[in-house]
Amino acid sequence: MHVTIDSLGAKGDGIAQGADGPLYLPFTLPGEVVEIGSDAPGGRPQFTPVELSPERREPPCPHFGECGGCDLQHASEAVYREFKRDLIGSTLAREGLETQVEPLVGCLPRSRRRVALTATRPGNRLLLGYNAARSNRVVAIETCPIALPAIEAALPFLRRLASLLADRKRPLKLMVTATTAGLDVAVSDAARLSEKLRQPAVAMALEAGIARLSVEGEILVQIRPPLVDFSGVSVELPPGAFLQAVESAEAVMAELVVGHLAGAKRVADFFSGCGTFSLRLARQSAVHAVESEAAALAAQDRAHRGATGLKPLSTERRDLFRRPVPAKELNAFDGVVFDPPRAGAEALVRELAGSGVKRVAAVSCNPVTLARDLKILVDGGYRIVSVTPVDQFLWSHHVEAVALLVRA
Repeated sequence: MHVTIDSLGAKGDGIAQGADGPLYLPFTLPGEVVEIGSDAPGGRPQFTPVELSPERREPPCPHFGECGGCDLQHASEAVYREFKRDLIGSTLAREGLETQVEPLVGCLPRSRRRVALTATRPGNRLLLGYNAARSNRVVAIETCPIALPAIEAALPFLRRLASLLADRKRPLKLMVTATTAGLDVAVSDAARLSEKLRQPAVAMALEAGIARLSVEGEILVQIRPPLVDFSGVSVELPPGAFLQAVESAEAVMAELVVGHLAGAKRVADFFSGCGTFSLRLARQSAVHAVESEAAALAAQDRAHRGATGLKPLSTERRDLFRRPVPAKELNAFDGVVFDPPRAGAEALVRELAGSGVKRVAAVSCNPVTLARDLKILVDGGYRIVSVTPVDQFLWSHHVEAVALLVRA
């Protein structure tokens, strides 16, 4: 049976109509014709391309199609950009939010400064890379065209380190972050670290010249403080700390947030992390930063005290999922920014919808929970000023977005 790809789904798969309903076919493009065969293991249909789209291009990565990190390297720039923009627009529309979505803000290849690698040891082999699509199987990588060259150049060292620390019982996780001082490598899910393993791990880190190596939050060696720059404010990251994946994307998002909240005397930054927005906002407003991770709050507090020309910054450790800030307390602020995990900020947003806060900036890496949260705010009397998609998850089906709102 031949079918034609009609559109792209939310995960980047091509969608075609089969005899028994929609078919989701990875690595296809609208307009392409494929021949459907029998089902592959896992229930996905096997298929053979018959007619290819003129919008198809050669993927830049030799691991594409097996590695699950990227979904859309085969799509032209025009198709790709429209997919990302429509992903935001169509998700908002399903919540009844009809608003203009700005053009996608792009990010360049080889610009990602933070990657999460997995190492496994099946038999006598060591595999270091990313998970295969919809699988826990690790695809070993030799190159990664989304990562900064410094991260790619460190792959041989990371393999040696993983070979030392990984066991056969469970996958080993390595969070690699490029800082102004060099690479910060945070290892987790490791077996208990014996003294026999510590010394060679430290020796490897020293030889590789990375800034810091930590295992399960314990710093084994720090050659230089792993620093990042938030528009002139230097922050030393705690081990494994959250950081926006691409520096240029962070700068765009920060510019949108800071510009929208200009003029506010007192601002709250919820899910503030290490101060991505709060430290920038402190140049123009007094800021109250709220975050559940004590180490992240301490990092931004130290950065604030070490900087000059900033307005007051207060911090509060709080689980915003279990203890959202009540509307009455929110009324103390002229502006609010929130940047939650993928689950969104529903509990906080319901309080915000009942508050008198004049300006809100919502930052999200999940269009579905963003749309839900924006709907609550709109129903509570806010008006969406703009929604800007930011492509810091290059060639994947994920997209960041910044939504700016005002009290109607």
